[in-house]
Order: sequence, then structure tokens, then C-alpha cells
Amino acid sequence: MAPSGRDVQLIPVSSPAMAAEASIGGRDSDIGAMEEVRLLDAYDDGNAADLSRIEEGGGSGGVRRIQVRVTGMTCAACSNSVEGALRSVNGVLQASVALLQNRADVVFDPDLVKEEDIKEAIEDAGFEAEILSEPMTKGKGTKAQATLVGQFTIGGMTCAACVNSVEGILRDLPGVKRAVVALATSLGEVEYDPTVISKDDIVNAIEDAGFEASLVQSSQQDNIVLRVDGIFNEFDAHILEGILARLNGVRQFRLDRISGELEVVFDPEVVTSRSLVDGIEGGSNGKFKLRVINPYERLTSKDTGEAANMFRLFITSLSLSIPLFFIQVVCPHIAVLDSLLVWRCGPFLMGDWMKWALVSVIQFVVGKRFYIGAGRALRNCSSNMDVLVALGTSASYFYSVAALLYGAVTGFWSPTYFETSAMLITFVLLGKYLEALAKGKTSDAIKKLVELTPATAILLVKGKGGKVEGEREIDALLIQPGDTLKVLPGTKIPADGVVIWGSSYVNESMVTGESVPVSKEVDSQVIGGTINLHGVLHIEATKVGSDTVLSQIISLVETAQMSKAPIQKFADYVASIFVPIVITLALFTLLGWLIGGAVGAYPEEWLPENGTYFVFSLMFAISVVVIACPCALGLATPTAVMVATGVGASNGVLIKGADALERAQKVKYVVFDKTGTLTQGKATVTTAKVFSDMDRGEFLTLVASAEASSEHPLAKAIVEYARHFHFFDESETDNKDSRVSGWLLDTSNFSALRRQGIRCFVNEKLVLVGNRKLMMENGIAIPDHVESFVVELEESAKTGILVGYGGELVGAIGVADRLKREAAVVVEGLLKMGIRPIMVTGDNWRTARAVAKEVGIEDVRAEVMPAGKADVIHSLQRDGSTVAMVGDGINDSPALVAADVGMAIGAGTDIAVEAADYVLMRNNLEDVITAIDLSRKTLRRIRLNYVFAMAYNVVAIPVAAGVFFPSLRVQLPPWAAGTCMALSSVSVVCSSLLLRRYKRPRLTTILEITVE
Repeated sequence: MAPSGRDVQLIPVSSPAMAAEASIGGRDSDIGAMEEVRLLDAYDDGNAADLSRIEEGGGSGGVRRIQVRVTGMTCAACSNSVEGALRSVNGVLQASVALLQNRADVVFDPDLVKEEDIKEAIEDAGFEAEILSEPMTKGKGTKAQATLVGQFTIGGMTCAACVNSVEGILRDLPGVKRAVVALATSLGEVEYDPTVISKDDIVNAIEDAGFEASLVQSSQQDNIVLRVDGIFNEFDAHILEGILARLNGVRQFRLDRISGELEVVFDPEVVTSRSLVDGIEGGSNGKFKLRVINPYERLTSKDTGEAANMFRLFITSLSLSIPLFFIQVVCPHIAVLDSLLVWRCGPFLMGDWMKWALVSVIQFVVGKRFYIGAGRALRNCSSNMDVLVALGTSASYFYSVAALLYGAVTGFWSPTYFETSAMLITFVLLGKYLEALAKGKTSDAIKKLVELTPATAILLVKGKGGKVEGEREIDALLIQPGDTLKVLPGTKIPADGVVIWGSSYVNESMVTGESVPVSKEVDSQVIGGTINLHGVLHIEATKVGSDTVLSQIISLVETAQMSKAPIQKFADYVASIFVPIVITLALFTLLGWLIGGAVGAYPEEWLPENGTYFVFSLMFAISVVVIACPCALGLATPTAVMVATGVGASNGVLIKGADALERAQKVKYVVFDKTGTLTQGKATVTTAKVFSDMDRGEFLTLVASAEASSEHPLAKAIVEYARHFHFFDESETDNKDSRVSGWLLDTSNFSALRRQGIRCFVNEKLVLVGNRKLMMENGIAIPDHVESFVVELEESAKTGILVGYGGELVGAIGVADRLKREAAVVVEGLLKMGIRPIMVTGDNWRTARAVAKEVGIEDVRAEVMPAGKADVIHSLQRDGSTVAMVGDGINDSPALVAADVGMAIGAGTDIAVEAADYVLMRNNLEDVITAIDLSRKTLRRIRLNYVFAMAYNVVAIPVAAGVFFPSLRVQLPPWAAGTCMALSSVSVVCSSLLLRRYKRPRLTTILEITVE
């Protein structure tokens, strides 16, 4: 079975833009609705006919509609600029841009303009553009053909030039929407239309370009790859094929009888993956045992296989090079062996025959990979390290062959340099082996995340009526939503779910970064991959496969590792011109020394024994060719990004892309939302004061009765406070019947008034609970002493709530949302880092100022609506400053999108907050500093890598060219130059690996951070 035909992990693909749109809810629903109205209304002015054609055709044929993500817009002028650029394109019928959503909707005629033309028009206007998956059309709701995302391993890439070559080939394929290739992981991610191009076509295109390729996983949801134990002969294989042919829902299958891998394409509507496995094992009466192959096993085996292959080649080359060393250095001092080597056999000495034979094997068998790599690079009109190695070793080898043949013909025997070619290939392979080992270490974070998922799970088998009849062990990858699973103490939770029986403490540190075990009881959410510490739990699986928190974390980390940081553009540019420049320098070196020798610019004593000016010059030229290293430049950024994103994930900080990682180190302003970000997000009543003859208990009962029907957090806090005051159990308040017939009073005509409070009737009297505006609009005067009390509450960072009953003001309640314990220290830490903290809130000015004063923030923006928060961000960006926004990812979505760096804090299991660039798993402000600090250290490491890579080439090339030979007699042999070249890449990767030692700042050390 060809490895290219294996679709393994089931990953649903959805439009990121649609997910972002869905994440903007709650208090921002009006804003989101206004944006959507603008997008849709744009089609109504004169294009109704075109719109109906889209609706009827599902977006295909005649007129099409696409969505484009536009990055870089900061204000209305930007969106107008994009709209103008799109409308100027011939064939674009209508274009509308949503600023807050960073999205453009474009209606166009596919006969006149293509998607790439639309993208280029936006980019020409100065913005970045990305074609998104086509949305479901309105009207009749015909869904556009969904694209698939395939992840491919690509072997044979050695530098950034190879990456550029493969990306260019993939993007030119018909049906390919997007293609990203990562050198550090040897992975490519391709989004393609399966109706236009298949995964096999993509693999073939990569292989035609001279690289190795195979599919790791795709988003196709009806494929599964299984490992089958129990196939020993042809008869067993026929039995398995017969079982599969009889199973309903199986469309096709392929069995690799050598590896025992079985790929099955099935209809998920007819048969599930677990019933498929059960059907095969049951049909064979237990003869066959099946296990689902985790796609990440292939990545691990690929890394291990690459390193093992390099080691095998290195050992082969070394074992052939050692005899060469003995022939060249040791044997001349041993009379018997020397006499054998100088024995003439035909036209050549026996020693020459032996060296020629040994080096030919090294050059063309062991070193074949360099010729293959050089050939595919030149075929694609590019160049890479393989070109340099092949050129240098070939020059040494073929000169030595020519010298032997010339000596046989003329009798003039020049020295040969066979050992130069052999040692050069040997040391380059040693460097590539060490590089493969080091690169494998950079992906340790993903490997550790994958290892968190247990291999098996205990499934509770239920009979009729839902009664548990037994239990069985199943493959964890076969868990289905709704399954009831048993989790024993000390074992890992196999899937995301809800506790339906039992209680325990769960260690979630490996996923969320929170070190304190979390108590779990009935109805508690649990995360797959976390460890159950004490009691037995029964959980109902709610999310499995790619929907689990752990899978989404892995997906986010992978996406970030595959993305390119803007700083990498420099390396890509240098890589595109590096090899031609080096070859040119080598030619100048050859000609310079050759002409210098011909005109007598240096004495003949400098020449080697029996050497010529040409040989002397050629050795310098070969050293120049092989010492130059474009790989170090190409690895400087991606390896550091890989390690940083992995380190971030292990600390509960998920980074969504290399560009976000780079932007965070330039942050000048950090804008905090107040509620739920600086504060704990849980309101508590601190004060209740009565201004009438009503006693305190009667007053609290009245207010609690009015607020019991409200879902507002402040209302829940008031009811909770009143319940505790009356010493009632929580269970009593959870039952509506007991609430009505118990301690709460009957209410009628309840209504919630936006930004004012609530109103209802109790004992046929009007009850008002809310702010000053609510009281004044209903004709209730606020006495001076009450106003003074409320002002005092607000100045102490509390919210004052007034209560009116029967047309009179009867009391006031103070509600506080306590600050997080680390808030003040984090704010001070940001100031120490040279970052200015700002607080934006919809609360009143007095409360806002009081909270800001308590945490140490001087710049406060109060009474700001959610849409206004984005305006605050834009105002700070006007001078070119980089602005970070820290919010909860729900009502702060417009501001998170508008900010240069959006950080969603306290996301917990909701890690797919589309509007954010960073997702902070813990509800802890320390992670804001961790994110910025990690970004700064990563960019510092990348710059250091670039300095080393550039300095290496700047210093090494002149030394190899012999610039210092006249004065210092320093000459670098080609084999030594090759060793330096190989080790330069290893040193850059090892430099990036130092980021693995990163430790996030603690509260005790945050204040020690200073601007560097």
C-alpha cells in the first residue's frame, strides 16, 4: 500500500472567519449584527439579479462570492481603501469590507477575474489577504464544496530555497487554495478542492519536483488506518479481505501485507469506526487484533527514520573513508603495505586503483542524495546546499580522475585529491545527522502533548434502560460522543467529557499549566489527557478526536510552528541569491589565484609537492564552495519558533502564529478589560444599607425576590447574599418551586432594562433595582445622604445599586468584583518592562478610577461600549505603536481583533478563541508577562541566530578563499571547510534549543524584569 494514500486523523475544516464571527456574542451582538447588515445591504443596490444567481447556483457558475481575510486594517480609511481597490478590478461586481471582522466579501464573475487576482489587488493596496473557505450561501442554502486540508511529509528539503521551491510548485497546482511548507518539521499543509485535485496528485507533483512526499493526515472524515496483527500468510489476507467485503458501509480498502497496515474508506453514516473494528475482529473470531494508528506516530517515525538514515549513510561513508586515511597516511610508513600500494597494476598504481574505487562508492552511492537534491533544485531554476556540496565534491573527484588519466598518458603524475571528496561527504553527512537529531528535539513539545492521550479506555457497556451491564477496554481513538467511560485513580482521562458519577481531584497542569489539582464532581467538565488523582469517575464523552481540547492545542501549536515570521523574509531573500553569489566568489577565487600564479604574484614554494597553479587555486575554490552555508540562515527562524510555541503551550500560553510571536515583543501598550480580566469576574455583595423603616432581612428578601428572575451576574450575587443571610441551603434556591413557595416573594410583570436594572411588582407595588437613571426616570428622588453613600461605594471600587419600592427609595446595595491577587504586581511588572498599561471598561468613572488606582494603572477609559474599545485601540495605534489587548475573548472580540496582539485570558477549555492571537489557558495575569517575555527572548534568539549565520559566512568565506594565506599561511582544506559548513547548521539549531530552558517569570521575579 502506497503511503501516500493514508488519510488518518478526522479533522473537520471550517472557515476561520465564520468561527470568528460566531465568537462575537453576548453584549456585542448588536455590533456583530450591524457589521452583517452592512455586508448584506451592499448587495441590494442594483445587484439583486446577481445575488439571486449566487443563491440559486450555490456560488458556482455565472457569479461567485468569496470571503477574504484582510490583515493590516486599523481604521475606516483602511477598509475604504480595500473596497476601492477591489471595486477597481475588472470583473468584481460588488465588494464590502467589515473592519472589525477583518473580512471582505467579494462578488465577482469567474470568467473575468480569478481569486488570485482579487488577492493581489488587496496586497497591491498594502494589506495582506487570504482567501477563506467559501461560506454557505444565503437563500436556498446550497452549501459550497468544502475544501480539505492535507498534511504531507516532504523529504529532501535542506534549506529555505527548497521550501520556496516546493511552495511555488504546490501553489501553482489547480485546485490548491493554500500551501505552507515548514523546513524545521519537513511538513507541508495544503488546502485543496478534492473535486479538482486529489491527494495523490499533490504527492506526485512534489515527487516530480525531486522530493519525497507522503500524506500524514487529512480532514477527510471517512478514512481510517489500522494496524492488523494476525496476518501471517496469503490465506489470512484473503480472510480479512472477505470480511471487509461483507461489511456494510465499507466503500474500499487497501492492505499493506508487509507492514500490516489497513486503510479503509467507509461511509460514516452507515458504519462507525468502532463498529468497523468490532466487525472485523468479530468476523475473524478473534484471529485479527486491530489498533488505530495515530497519525502523529508517523511524524515520530519519520523524524527517527531521517536521523537513522543519515546515521547509516555517515557510517557507510566513514567506513570507506578510514581505509583511504590509512592508504594516504599510515601505509607509507609500513614497508610491506607501501610496497603493495606502489605495485603497478595496469596504467595505475594499486594504491590509486584502491582510492579510486573507494571514493567512487562514496561519491556516487553514498553521495547520491546530493546529486539528486542538486538536480531537482536546478530543474526548478533554484539552488541550495546540495548544489554546493555536489559541485565541490565533483570538482575534487573529477580533477583527481583527470590527473590519473593525464599521468597514464603523459607520464606526468600530479597529486590526486580523492580523500578530499570522501572526507567532505563524510563530514557533511555527520553534520546532517546531528542536525536531524537537533531538529527532532525542537518538536518535543508536540510529541509530549500527543503522549498525554492514553492508548486505551474503559467503556461501560449499557443494556436496555441505560443500566450498566459490563465494561470493556477499547482503543482511545475509537471513543464516540455519548460513550460512558470509567476512569480509575492514577489513570489519564481518555476524552473531554462531563462527570456523571463520582468525585475526585484532577491534575490539569499538563494541559492548562495550572499546578493546583482541580476538584471534580457530578456535572464537572473534564479534559482528555489530564490525570485522575484519587477517586473513580464515570464520565460521558462529549468531544472526541480533533474536537478535544488536547487536539485543538496540538493543532494550534502545529499551525503556529508552520507559520512564517516576518523576520524570516530576510532569510528567504538571502537564500534565493546565496548559492549563485557563492559560486561566483569561488570562480573569482579560482581565477584570482590562477592568474596571480601565472604572473608571478606569489612564489612557487607555496604550491604543494608536484602541484600546479591550477591545483593550488582549485583547492581554494572548492573550500569556498563547500564552506558557505545557506542552511544556517534558513533554520534560524523556524527552529526558534518551533521551540517557543512548544514552550508556550507547556506553560499554558498558546501562540497562534509566528507573526503574533514577533509582534508581541514590540508591544508598547497593554489594554486591559476590567471585568473578568483585572478582576475575578465574580461579583459579591459587600454592603446592604436600608434607608426606610423596613428591617434588613425584609429588605434583602424583597431585593432577592425581584432579582431571582434575572440572569445578570449582579442579580445572582444579590440572591446568593440574601440566601446566606437567611441561612438557607443552596439546594433550596436551585428549585424553582421551593423558591416561589418558600422564602422568596411572588413577583409579576418582570422586565430587565438595558444598562439600567430591573423592574417588577411585589404585593402589587412597583419594585425598581438599578442605577440612578432608573430611579430618576420613574420619579424617585435620591436624597443627598443616599447619593453620598453611593459615591462612597463607587470611590472604593464598588458598584452601587439603588432599590425603590412603592415609589420610594428604600435602600442601596454595594457589589464588588474583587481584583485578582496578582493584578497589581503584573501592572508594576509591565511598567518595569517599559510597557504602559491601560484599563478600558464600561463601568462608571468613579468605580473605574478606584479600580485603576488600586492596581496602579494611571490611564483609564470608562463608560466605553464594546465597539468603543476597538476605537480606543485604533487611537493608540495612530503613532505606529504596537498595542496588545487582554480580554475574555467574548465581549472583547472587536478590541481583540483590532489590537496588534490580542490575548484571550482565562479561556480554559475554549481555546479556539478566533479573535485572539494568544490564548492564555489559565485565568492568571502572570501569563500576559509570560507571553511578552517569551516573545522577546525568542526574537532575541532569532537575531542571535542570524548574527551567527551571517558572521559565519562573512568570516569563513574569506578564510576559505585564502585571503589570509599570504600573511598568515592559513589554508583551510576542503574537508575542513565542509566540516565547518555542516556544524554551522547544527550550532544554529542548538542555539534555538536553548529556548527549551525558558522558565516563565514568577510573581517574585516579575518586578525584577527591566527594559533591555
